[in-house]
Amino acid sequence: MLRFENVGMRYGIGPEILRDISFSLAPGSFHFLTGSSGAGKTTLLKLMYLALRPTRGLVHLFDKDISVTPRGDLPALRRRVGVVFQDFRLIDHLTAVENVALPLRVNGGRHTEIDNHVRELLSWVGLGDRLDARPSTLSGGQQQRVAIARAVINRPRLLLADEPTGNVDDHIAVRLMHLFEELNKAGTTIVIATHNQALLEEFAHPVLQLEDGELVVRRNLPSSAAAATSPGTDPT
Repeated sequence: MLRFENVGMRYGIGPEILRDISFSLAPGSFHFLTGSSGAGKTTLLKLMYLALRPTRGLVHLFDKDISVTPRGDLPALRRRVGVVFQDFRLIDHLTAVENVALPLRVNGGRHTEIDNHVRELLSWVGLGDRLDARPSTLSGGQQQRVAIARAVINRPRLLLADEPTGNVDDHIAVRLMHLFEELNKAGTTIVIATHNQALLEEFAHPVLQLEDGELVVRRNLPSSAAAATSPGTDPT
């Protein structure tokens, strides 16, 4: 699905932001991406959805070596990737329904089917009463949910989300995580960048941890399991 081999990334002549990044994501996997501010999480996500090319190393996406893939073939690959951006990137003059429907319309879906599907999804993320609202009239958390709905509406093969729960309360955050998990069960590979430790403790998915430009992959036990196996705990 996605593989990095000894990837390095720098901007201009500055120091490397990412160093010797190697990992692979199997189809249908689910990972969190963590790290302190400035660790390189957003840069790594941009490399994953082909917004950047690495300074060195190899990136393979959908069995394609990106270093030798013609630029004209990249848009077709990107269309198979759903992205939730931190800055939402909604289109100001379109309503919530129209923003979410855009990927389906680009792919030539039927109007009635699109409209019903979009309205159902927006209602599920708690925006059933803001279907015809434009982004400027929505709060940050509401805009974030519209952006998430737009990213998942097409059931992408790979979903990358940069702090998708950063502007919502805990109840909505858990609800969105369940949406991501249902999408994952249907076959979508998912990577979620987050600082939310409570989500890491509640949802036991492996973690890609970035620190000082280097990546470590670690297991992620739910808080109940971690407590049961902590030193000094008698399992009996």
